[in-house]
Amino acid sequence: MPDKNGGRKPTLDDYLERRVVLDTQGPLLYIGQLVAYDERGYWLDDADVHDRDEGHSTKEKYINDAYLLERSGARTMNRRRVFVERTAIVSLSALDDVIAEGPTGDPDRWMV
Repeated sequence: MPDKNGGRKPTLDDYLERRVVLDTQGPLLYIGQLVAYDERGYWLDDADVHDRDEGHSTKEKYINDAYLLERSGARTMNRRRVFVERTAIVSLSALDDVIAEGPTGDPDRWMV
């Protein structure tokens, strides 16, 4: 598999100005553009804060749907800016690194 970082160790700087998914151990999920971070946490712009306890989808389904929505040129946002405590986060990934299931634009094919 090709190395996207040119042989160097990845850092959080690689995610700046990209749409990211911040996952927590609890029901909250954050999707937004990472604009800054420090030892306390992460700043996201144009963010979607999702509480799985208030919805009917799993986190994975919600991330999958957000990815497909983003690919279509739309997105869900309910915060202009949000700060997320670093201690609340168990993983960070780029939204465009999500491997999604869903329509590809070709009605006879699906992504897997």
